[in-house]
This record gives sequence, structure tokens and C-alpha cells, in this order.
Amino acid sequence: MDILLISANRERTPYPVFPLGLSYLAGPLAERGHRLKVLDLCFADDPESAVSTALDEFTPNAVVLSIRNIDNVTFPRSRSYLPGVKKIVDICRGRVPVIAGGSGFSIMPAEILAYLDADYGVVGEGEEILPELLTCISDGLTPESLPGVLVREKTGFLPARLIQSIRPAERGLFPLERYYREGGMANLQTKRGCPFSCIYCTYPLLEGRAIRVRPIGDIITEIRSLVEGFGISYIYFVDDIFNYPPEFAEELCQAMISEKLQINWTAFINPAFITPSLLQTMIAAGCDAVEFGSESGSASMLRNLGKSFTVDDLRNSSRLCREAGADFAHYILFGGPGESEATIDETFALMDELEPTAVIAMTGIRIFPGTPLHASALADGTLAAETSLLEPVFYISPPIRETLCQMVTERALARKTWVAPGLEINMSDAMLEALRHFPVRGPLWKLMKRLGRSRVRPMSAPAVENAG
Repeated sequence: MDILLISANRERTPYPVFPLGLSYLAGPLAERGHRLKVLDLCFADDPESAVSTALDEFTPNAVVLSIRNIDNVTFPRSRSYLPGVKKIVDICRGRVPVIAGGSGFSIMPAEILAYLDADYGVVGEGEEILPELLTCISDGLTPESLPGVLVREKTGFLPARLIQSIRPAERGLFPLERYYREGGMANLQTKRGCPFSCIYCTYPLLEGRAIRVRPIGDIITEIRSLVEGFGISYIYFVDDIFNYPPEFAEELCQAMISEKLQINWTAFINPAFITPSLLQTMIAAGCDAVEFGSESGSASMLRNLGKSFTVDDLRNSSRLCREAGADFAHYILFGGPGESEATIDETFALMDELEPTAVIAMTGIRIFPGTPLHASALADGTLAAETSLLEPVFYISPPIRETLCQMVTERALARKTWVAPGLEINMSDAMLEALRHFPVRGPLWKLMKRLGRSRVRPMSAPAVENAG
């Protein structure tokens, strides 16, 4: 079959993200004999015209539509991507079957399939099940017995199955060079699954709780192909947590050192599983910056958010980074259950103490179905049972619902290293666009420090009456 692979993601803030999920499908589909064409809409000036042209010129037998995210998860300046995705499906309807999938789709598959009015949907990892679905479509068979497959206007679907062998991504059909040029790094995954219990997180729902690691040799080969085949010199490891299990991280870094790979990289790490030895090994393997999903500097909020570490872990891990000379950023989520002005002040005080390279702060926490936060929102009346979550809905602790954004704005503006995308503090689309013209590799929070930050203040205090 002739298959048109469409990456629907058009978000380029803070930087364009290579469609890794869709690239994982290219290899298995090609091996089954399918002829593939990729349409990446991230850089398309007119996405609808691009889709129409691709359908006319390629005349595919099926369209595989990857939905990475359904919105920008940023309050109060939230925006949904689904209307734009629906326009793509509308163009294809009646001409070719559309199969929707991707991490964004898999969060609310039945609701999104109905909204889009697409023909089929694939929940979770599609490397094994998508080729089976295409065989069913080609042979005129009913695919409802396939795990994780939804069919238009049919209710229910069988649970998705997780693959046990994660193969390298196939990037050859995609505009990797442009993503690298404008985004400053290439992305790579070493494992899937998350055993932790953060109350807002969808990783365990999408990838399962059991960690499935890739063979070290396969990862090294993929890194080498990026370096030698595409000229990549900076990688972002997209694992939910790079340094867990710590033995695996140690083994991978030792292999990178032994192979003398000319690469620098960044990853999210858990502050409870970093030691001086592991950090030094990471640095020797090319790591020059780390990110912590800290979410709060308040001990009570860390417990409320289901975090697996303590305030002391944040102190210790930050100290190790400072002593080792590694840049580090803390990501903060304000507004979770139990948040108050006192816990907000605790977070600002701890960040002042830790002196990270940057603090990236979000106000409000996007509510997704199936998470403990969803249950909390229903229990405390933040969310009504009949509320659709297709549109962005954010949890903000009821006592500070009307004042959260103002409190964070006032405090963040007084600090040079704080970035609050939803409030446009030290970050704006114009600033990001300017930064992309500098030939510097790595995460943008590092670039902003190196280039000298221009203070960006919000034009007015953002309203919070639509907090959900």
C-alpha cells in the first residue's frame, strides 16, 4: 500500500520538536513493503494546501496522522491544536481512510476520534499493531479485534499492548536537518515506561509502569548514525527520567565514553537518583546540562504532587551540579492540590537558595483523564463529571484560583533567572525567534543565559476566571 504519514504538530515554541513517534513507525511499515511518503506540517506555510497537494500527487491508500499533543498545556495562554487537526481529516474524508494515533491521541482516543471523525485510531505504541491494521484495511477485514484499535462509529476497543523490543527510529524520510538547525538538538529515546506516581502525569498511562530499556549497543549505533550521518552534535534524551534505573544510565554513559562519541546532550533527571559518580560519568559522556522536574520547593506540595523525592534531594542534586560546573534548570508547576501563598513562597525561597541556571515555571496543571489529579479535581469540585477535557482544563488550588497568576508574576519578575511561558515573563515568541538565529546548540534556557537575557514583561496581569 501507499501510505502518507502526516505529522500534525505545528507548535514551534519553545522550539520545533522532531516527530520521533512517527519516525518509529516508518521502519516497520517499510519492512512490510509499504511505500511511504512523509508530510511534516510543522514548517508548512499553508497546511491544508500541503495536505491537498500530497493527496493529489501521491494518491495514498491510507493516511496515518500522528497527533503529538492536543494543546500547549500552558495557562493562561492555552491553545488547542485539535481544530487544525480536524481540518486535515476533513480534507482527507471521502478520498482516503485516515488512521489517527500518537501520544496526544492516545490520552483520550475515543473522544478525539469522534471529534475528528477519522476512520480509525491506534492507541499507544503502533510499531506492531499499525501494520496489522493496514493489512485488515487492504483485505477488507474488520479490525475491531486488534488490541488498541478504534473504528469510526464503533463503541469500545480492546486494551492496547506494549511492545517489548524498541527499535531505532527511522529518520531518513523526515526533515531532520531543519529541526536541528532551528531547534538546536536532535531527540533520542533510550527506554519507555515510568514506575513513578506523579498525580498529573500521563507517561504511565501511555507507556506503562514497567521500564523497558533498549539494548545499549542499539542506542550507541543510533547516536553514531546521528553524528556521522546527519552531522548532529547535540542530543536531547526524551526519556521521562534519564537516570532511572541508575545502573542503566551508568552503563550507557560508560559506553558513550568508550566509543568516544563527539556529542553533547541534555536530559531530565530525578534528583533522588543522582550521585557524584554518576554525574561525573554523565559529564564525561558529553552531558553539559540537566533538567529537574522538581515541580515545587515545598515539602508538602512534593507529597501532594506524588513526587518521589524530597526538598533535601533537590538541594543535594543542585549542589552536585554547581560543584561539577553543569548548567541545570528546575521546572515548577504552581497551583496543584494544597497550593497556597505560603507554599509558593517556599518554592521561590528554595530556588533562590539553589541558584539554578534557570527556573521554568508553569501556572496551573493541565488535567488529563485517568490521572489522580483528575480524580482530585472531581472530588473538590474543580471539575464537573460532564466537563469535556478535549479543550484545555487546568487545575488550580481553589483558595488561590483568582490570585495565582498575579502572585507568580510579581515574584518571578523580581528574579533574573525565572521564565514563565504562560505569563510571558522572560520569554516571548519574538525572543524565541531571535534566539533561533544564533548557531548555539542545546536547550533554550541555556542560550538565554549565554546570550544575555532581555527582560520581557507581561503587557497586563492575565485573567484567571477560565481556570476550569
